[in-house]
Amino acid sequence: MEDVYIVGIYSTPTGKFFEKSPKELVRTAYLGALQDAGLDGSAIGHIWFSNMMLDFWGQPNVKGQVCLMPLVEEGVLPVGVATTNVEAACASASLAFNGAWKDILSGQCQLSLAIGVEKMYDPTRKAEFFVRLEKGTDFLDPQAWIDLYQRMAAGCGGRFEQAPDRSIAMDIYALWAKTHMAKYGTTARQIAHAAAKNHTNSVGNPRAQYRFPMDVDAVLGDRMIVEPLTRAMCAPIGDAAAAALICSGSYLRGLPTEVRRRAVKVCGHAVASGRMEASWEDERAPVRAARRAYQMAGIGPAALDVIELHDATSFAEIHMVEDLGLCPRGHGGPFTASGATARDGKIPVNPSGGLVSRGHPIGATGLMMLNELCLQLRGEAGDIQVPKAPRMGLAENGGGLIGNDFAACAVTILEKAN
Repeated sequence: MEDVYIVGIYSTPTGKFFEKSPKELVRTAYLGALQDAGLDGSAIGHIWFSNMMLDFWGQPNVKGQVCLMPLVEEGVLPVGVATTNVEAACASASLAFNGAWKDILSGQCQLSLAIGVEKMYDPTRKAEFFVRLEKGTDFLDPQAWIDLYQRMAAGCGGRFEQAPDRSIAMDIYALWAKTHMAKYGTTARQIAHAAAKNHTNSVGNPRAQYRFPMDVDAVLGDRMIVEPLTRAMCAPIGDAAAAALICSGSYLRGLPTEVRRRAVKVCGHAVASGRMEASWEDERAPVRAARRAYQMAGIGPAALDVIELHDATSFAEIHMVEDLGLCPRGHGGPFTASGATARDGKIPVNPSGGLVSRGHPIGATGLMMLNELCLQLRGEAGDIQVPKAPRMGLAENGGGLIGNDFAACAVTILEKAN
């Protein structure tokens, strides 16, 4: 089986770029990945394009073909390369990466492109946007999850309620936080430790949407979105694009020494789906995906040097460090508050600032995480570089919500090639 490498990768900054079109963001990400790899793109054999919400901007179908066509017309993308569109809510970009990875493993091509984009900001249509965000769960049988969440809320002495000024995902994460707090004693202050860490981490990240430090008290004192989650604990709306060029070991060996030196090996990658009635003790999708990725890489959690994970809210980071095996179930709060996940801690988690501060442009997020890991493993992360020269990194990216689980979850383990 061929080894698989990321040979070029790039992410735009995240921000509210109302004046930039999806095509402009895609162009920037694509050319950035080419420049990073030192390639001209002529050998690209397949493209996997990820997005969730281009229908919001009037493009519900053939999204990738439309966004990439200007690059073909410019002569910087080969004519006739097949493009496959993928969507898995917040895990869309990781599913694009999965397709490109499989291209190389199968021998379909020697160089494949994964590219994702999202435009989430329109100040004139906020209410319409939140309605569309709701569709990342089961709307063929919505009463099933509504009943589930209402039973869970009643068990915590509360009610499950939605509001038009926020994503339904925030309501669900808040409910998960309450159930975790009731069962394990997790506190809002421990959740705030995760948020404060990530906001402070993002200060030196030129790709981050927010670049100001916060302490725990500032996080707790921010505007409440839905108890116990304050605004500083929730990922913002933003626009960005990211791209990765994935190649085979045999293709890499034909490239210049400097290109080979900066390549990053994909040593483990797995995608899993979730189920409605999962509980904290069950093997939810992140646990299953992580186990398979660890097995493929031949390592355990203790071998990891840096992690980027899907903190759509800061509570997600609390339960995800448990799902990934960094600490026992129920210990995510104390583990985080202890400083173990700080940039200079036992295992740095989200040194980029994570989703709550670097940003969460849905269709690009998974590739943005991999970009941050590649920069860390190459020693090119600048002001946000973790101090212990990392060799192994992991990215976890969840998408869509099925009851108490993710509809899809991808875990990718990367290794410094040389």
